[in-house]
Amino acid sequence: MDAESLTYALDLVAGGGAGLSSEKRAALRASLLLLRRDYRFEQVRFWGRIQGIHGPYYIAEGLGGDRAGPRSRLYSLNCVEWSLLPPATEEMITQTAGLKGRFQGDPSYEYDPTEKKGEENERIYEEEGGPMIKEEIRLVATIDQIDKAVGIIPRGAFVKTPLGPVHENRNFEGLSLTEAKKLNSYFHFTEPVNLKNRTLLQKADLDPSIDFLDSLEHDIPTGSWSIQLERGGSLVVLRSLLWPGLTFYHTPMTKQYGYIYLGTGEKNIDLPFML
Repeated sequence: MDAESLTYALDLVAGGGAGLSSEKRAALRASLLLLRRDYRFEQVRFWGRIQGIHGPYYIAEGLGGDRAGPRSRLYSLNCVEWSLLPPATEEMITQTAGLKGRFQGDPSYEYDPTEKKGEENERIYEEEGGPMIKEEIRLVATIDQIDKAVGIIPRGAFVKTPLGPVHENRNFEGLSLTEAKKLNSYFHFTEPVNLKNRTLLQKADLDPSIDFLDSLEHDIPTGSWSIQLERGGSLVVLRSLLWPGLTFYHTPMTKQYGYIYLGTGEKNIDLPFML
């Protein structure tokens, strides 16, 4: 969610029952605008909140000229003071893959990696003295996983230039109501996987400038998205069942869209058995 329209956007996604207090909204909007100035970001977005046992993490991200390029992510415990998070790496994701349960809300909290291993691996850790994993590292990995799995945009909102960089499409005026109710009208805003496996015949009808991402219609498991019309059909809301807490909104025929995550940072691994 863009910092400048944060208050309006939070009202649109409040139908699910989650939200922020008036005090937090005011503090966020002021501090995010200062972030953009201090770090010289072209755009600052409020990514969401991961609720810990002892307190929440508020997450923001700063973007540069290439909207698909690397993003700078920051977290705050009070919506005022922000700390820069390191970029996510494959090593971080591997280290934290077996960590379960709620976040503590303390970035310096350390997890014992032996607790998530089997007996054989546990003996190896005892012999080698495996390093502890800080919750800050788990936070980085979790944000990256959520963004790659359920961070979405409407079709046509971004355009890919012939040289590679991705920019906002100035000609995008929103999806029609008919298109807005279809899963294939929304794309994952991350490196495509399914698109690369398509044949030339399947790609023949695609526009390479806007159809350069994977659509939601191919998501596994099927049925992991809930599409609802709210406010008398003037607002389309998508909610992820795989990562509960992720809400995307779009007002058809306008440029208003965005997503926010308000959850515990836990994946619903039982979803295939619930559908």
